[in-house]
Amino acid sequence: MIVTIVSIEVKPENLQEFIEASIENHLHSIKEPLNLRFDILQSTNNPSCFTFYEAYETEEGVAAHKLTPHYLKWRSTVEAWMANPRQGKPHKVISPKDIEQWR
Repeated sequence: MIVTIVSIEVKPENLQEFIEASIENHLHSIKEPLNLRFDILQSTNNPSCFTFYEAYETEEGVAAHKLTPHYLKWRSTVEAWMANPRQGKPHKVISPKDIEQWR
């Protein structure tokens, strides 16, 4: 299993648009066959800062996600709204190892 934690800072004037576009991406991403989680979090200290928690069964699932129409649409839509380039950091899962605990 692969988890990617993505940090994003959005320009304040684009917050609502970013949230709406990200929710649309989320709704499609959770339907992907190898997706285990796709969470969108907003900082309580700085509403312009977001964290995406994305979990996929395999590296192939991560790669397939990056080719989906919904991801490509999201990426092109929100890019101009970011205050800084987004940063994704992949992680390996230590626990839980049992994939059934993710469902």
